[in-house]
Amino acid sequence: MTQSQTPSPSSSEAPKEAQSLAQRGNNRSRQPTNQAFRDFIGSGWGPRPDAPPALSEAAPWAARRQAALGARFPGERLVVPAGTLVTRNNDCDYRFRPHSAFAHLAGTGTDFEPDAVLVLEPLTVPGQQLADGEPTHEPVLYFRPRAPRTSEEFYANARYGELWVGVRPSIEEVEAATGIRCAHIDTLGDALAKDAGADGVRLRVVAEADTAVTALVDRVRRGASLAAGQEARGLDDTLAEATSELRLVKDAWEVDQLQKAVDATKAGFDDLIRSIPRAKGHWRGERVLEGAFGARAREEGNGLGYDTIAAAGDHANTLHWINNDGPVQPGQLVLVDAGVEVDSLYTADVTRTIPVDGRFTAPQRRVYEAVLEAADAAFARAGEPGCRFRDLHAAAMEVLARRLEEWGLLPDGVTAADSLGPDGQYHRRWMVHGTSHHLGLDVHDCAQARREMSMDALLVPGMVFTIEPGLYFRDDDLLVPAELRGMGVRIEDDVVIRPDGRPEYLTAAIPRRPDDVEAWVGGLIES
Repeated sequence: MTQSQTPSPSSSEAPKEAQSLAQRGNNRSRQPTNQAFRDFIGSGWGPRPDAPPALSEAAPWAARRQAALGARFPGERLVVPAGTLVTRNNDCDYRFRPHSAFAHLAGTGTDFEPDAVLVLEPLTVPGQQLADGEPTHEPVLYFRPRAPRTSEEFYANARYGELWVGVRPSIEEVEAATGIRCAHIDTLGDALAKDAGADGVRLRVVAEADTAVTALVDRVRRGASLAAGQEARGLDDTLAEATSELRLVKDAWEVDQLQKAVDATKAGFDDLIRSIPRAKGHWRGERVLEGAFGARAREEGNGLGYDTIAAAGDHANTLHWINNDGPVQPGQLVLVDAGVEVDSLYTADVTRTIPVDGRFTAPQRRVYEAVLEAADAAFARAGEPGCRFRDLHAAAMEVLARRLEEWGLLPDGVTAADSLGPDGQYHRRWMVHGTSHHLGLDVHDCAQARREMSMDALLVPGMVFTIEPGLYFRDDDLLVPAELRGMGVRIEDDVVIRPDGRPEYLTAAIPRRPDDVEAWVGGLIES
């Protein structure tokens, strides 16, 4: 049909208003709008439970964290958003996970309300002298509570409606569970603007958590002639730094959550090993292993703490191998780096290198034992008085450099001592990553902490971190013997410093010595 043949609208047809791109997504689901239907769908439902939930076990610990953060910024309004839903594709969102600073301070865990915001309201003015223990802030939690069943939101709102996303909490229920005063999110703007100004309250926000909330804070700042631009970003960066450093030392409740995450991870590794026979017969055997662990992570916790690495053979030498799309062959080692995130959002981070056939070959055992020796040396260093976080890496490198020298892999004339010097570092060809990182709500926790507070800091009770040396010999690395090529080995454990200063493995129940690993793998494959 040519343009001249295109039929014109009938004069009796009313012209239709053009839809924006955003509006077109609603074409798929056409909701009734008549009042009779709204009255009908809002009727005939049973009563809500009368009793609010009990105070959660996390609430007292979260209150202490709120007080500690507030003490850093007396007289200032601190804004900590949970974050918002992130689009995966079209009108589908990723599963929501609140920002770690929010989860740590609110103590809500799991997928508590997208778009929620925790505000620490100042109870003092800047410069006011306080008595020891006197509170500096009152926490207020802003979120969108569930709507009545008689509202359109109840049945028609795919983001908040009860028939779409389930029963969401009321103001009273969240107050009872958290011990925090709550308010409707629609009142947040007015609350942020109250008393804001050069002679009044200054605002800081965890800017990366929610761009819309950060924009709202910036509008309030401009309206109150407060800091803007780079000056404001500097204030916000200091708050983000403080929330990160607040997590460097875990309280007893957090350590217990991390132990639960490790225990669930052990169960996931057991399931993964049981799936090895099926993996060896599958063209994507690595994904068979990944899937077995992932199923346990969802059954026992909130899910994965990070994307699982299930790297067979030479894939283990790609440090962040998460494609997991290769086969699993007899005689190979498979490096599995995986962790369960429990409902409180604390995650384990464990790596085991597993012989697919249940037995290490002689070359595999030689490399494995060198890595284990390095891990043991770092753990022993953690127990020495005056140990700093960076010393863990140094202890592991001393062992690996010595072994690589013995195997003749360092350049001619270069000793282990030479390689360990700042002008050497040749051993790092085969281990380019660090040996340790902090662990908690984030798998690489406290990443925004200052170096002097983290990497250069003394180990103190309550710190939780990994020890994870490795050796990686790529298949195309012509500087290593052929019998070692295509082999990657990493051993990673989660460690806590106990109140007496003693390091302890949270991962002690997960086999790590070669004979124990062989017994573990062989027993589960044969069972």
